[in-house]
Amino acid sequence: MKVEYINPFIKASKEVFKMTMNLELEVGRPYVKKTPFALKDVVLVVGITGEVKGQVIINFEMDIAKKIASKMMMGMEVNELDEMSKSAISELGNMIMGNTATLIANQGISIDITPPTLMIGKEISLSFSDSQTIGLPLHSEIGDIIYDISLKEN
Repeated sequence: MKVEYINPFIKASKEVFKMTMNLELEVGRPYVKKTPFALKDVVLVVGITGEVKGQVIINFEMDIAKKIASKMMMGMEVNELDEMSKSAISELGNMIMGNTATLIANQGISIDITPPTLMIGKEISLSFSDSQTIGLPLHSEIGDIIYDISLKEN
């Protein structure tokens, strides 16, 4: 997978986390994932279509999801993920992916994104059979956010 596809996710994520939650993100070392692979408790899945197609999964532990939702909702304490906090997390995914799509479009590559699908549960695993998946850890003071990026040129 080309670095030209990965770097926009990093840049968009850093900007959105800083703007919406005043959180700095540190990028960990990307790695190739073997399928099927396990996901964390809270999973956002966004489809990508166009000149590049695939899926991007943003996932994190439940405690981190609650902290993210709380920060997205101006510090309101979140003890469980209700409809409002789930909406806040989904909106975070929209913002990151919208910014990513714009950065990729600025490279002359046309893509569209699907609305995020939010899944919550234990022992979620996923397998992409038609393309390589890159794991991209992003570290913050509230915990780690993992991106699983599986893209290929159309």
